[in-house]
Amino acid sequence: MTEELSPRASASEQGYEGALRPGTLGEFVGQAKVRKQLGLLLDAASRRQHTPDHILLAGPPGLGKTTLSMIVAAELDKPLHQTSGPAIQHAGDLAAVLSALTPGEVLFVDEIHRMARSAEEMLYLAMEDFKVDIMVGKGAGATSVPLELSPFTLVGATTRAGLLPNPLRDRFGFTAHLEFYGEDELARVVSRAAGLIGFALSEQGIAEIAGRSRGTPRIANRLLRRVRDYCLVHETVGDTESVRAALALYDVDEHGLDRLDREVLRALVERFGGGPVGLSTLAVSVGEEAETIESVVEPFLVRTGLITRTPRGRVATRLGWAHVGAEPPEISQIPGGGRTG
Repeated sequence: MTEELSPRASASEQGYEGALRPGTLGEFVGQAKVRKQLGLLLDAASRRQHTPDHILLAGPPGLGKTTLSMIVAAELDKPLHQTSGPAIQHAGDLAAVLSALTPGEVLFVDEIHRMARSAEEMLYLAMEDFKVDIMVGKGAGATSVPLELSPFTLVGATTRAGLLPNPLRDRFGFTAHLEFYGEDELARVVSRAAGLIGFALSEQGIAEIAGRSRGTPRIANRLLRRVRDYCLVHETVGDTESVRAALALYDVDEHGLDRLDREVLRALVERFGGGPVGLSTLAVSVGEEAETIESVVEPFLVRTGLITRTPRGRVATRLGWAHVGAEPPEISQIPGGGRTG
């Protein structure tokens, strides 16, 4: 039987992800270089009794950008104001947020590359001189009124750093590039989370979840929750067999591919002979939006070497053919070339 949920776990069911977030840099698992760099930055600012430089966190979803922003505020012992790029569609939206900040407050803007251009231009001055210009009136009688701001630290998060305009990117004093996690690091993430929710999980079970988490802590925590639910309902222990059964029920295979991943890979191999095939055609063949395939499915399939992108379209690799149990053509144009078999 699984263990009883801890008091902390029972209070966290409505905010599972939040309950598992580390509160300090010391508790944060992985990203060792980023943690050291960030720790030095915050420690130096504290000793100088000055607000830290603005921080840009770049990397794929689920690696801890939001968590690190919360840790920055906690380490500085300052409040945190959270918003997102899509929510700031006018300069006035940004002015309202900035004018409400208290001295030393940390402003976290998720998906900062999706801010409106007018707001980005206002942010340039705010980041450098802690002031903004507010336009009063309209037409020929309009005047610019400078508004002084309290010193603050901006923490921007982006999954697509290349979309940030150079003037904005250059105003960040520190840029951290978050990398995908190794299986050992993910095992530590799963072990820590299992302890926090009071779920007994074997070392082999931990390794199974870590190996199917696509290098992403958010996915590891999500799979852990599904395994916990499976064991609770079926009244089993968190051993390897139960973990495999739970993940099979939720269509997560031994490589971390889910139903949509396999559908895309199978369509590429079985319907289009391994490719090349265009993104829009591939998306239509599986009944999904092209943006979903490009941003959600494709990065993992490319990173694991199951497909590759070419100027002519997407192509299944030898590993991709093998994963769906199909034999590549005898003379193949797939990556690796030459004869097969």
